[in-house]
Amino acid sequence: MMGATAGISAAQRAYDVVRAGIVDGTFELGARLPEEDVAERAGVSRTPVREALRRLAAEGFVTFIPNRGAQVASWTDQDLEEIFELRALLESHAAGLAATRVAPAQLLEMHDLADEMERAATRATAPSLDRVAELNTRFHHTILAAADSGRLRKLLETVIVIPLVHRTFHRYTTEALRRSMHHHRELLAAFEAAEADWAATVMRTHVLAARAVLLAGRGVR
Repeated sequence: MMGATAGISAAQRAYDVVRAGIVDGTFELGARLPEEDVAERAGVSRTPVREALRRLAAEGFVTFIPNRGAQVASWTDQDLEEIFELRALLESHAAGLAATRVAPAQLLEMHDLADEMERAATRATAPSLDRVAELNTRFHHTILAAADSGRLRKLLETVIVIPLVHRTFHRYTTEALRRSMHHHRELLAAFEAAEADWAATVMRTHVLAARAVLLAGRGVR
């Protein structure tokens, strides 16, 4: 039992070290992740590192290349432009649908999420920004649920890349973070007014603002 617990702890330690390094940029996009290097950095053996890398691959943070091993998932500037443009199109459509279909319980949930995001954003630490990213994902998922379109949900599942969401929030300035929180509040106002065009416009602005932040961090804008 003790051995199993130690193994789980070691795999979690390796997972936490690599994930944090990817999100904060210590491990650059496309960088190789040799098991022995990760093991040394995390202070664990190579066996739990393999488990951690498989978990990170399932979450989209890592890819495995034949004859090369694991590396940080990477996107070209063109990939990023396309990902965010598709998100802007699809999520703005989802917001427009949600404005006329959202249930009171979903509105309440989004208000609670917005409150919690704003509290986490004021701390501006790495763990708090991860928390903002997680809450933001739940906020957007609630909008998608309110849109009540199975086809749209499937399309967005192929477009939204969770590692990019986390990397983006870690690049936000205080002003950009404040602007993002304001977009959430304006979306809620549009939903409460059942104004589809307003909600769609705010969502498109929200997604494209996130794209600008991420690309600016890569020296593109």
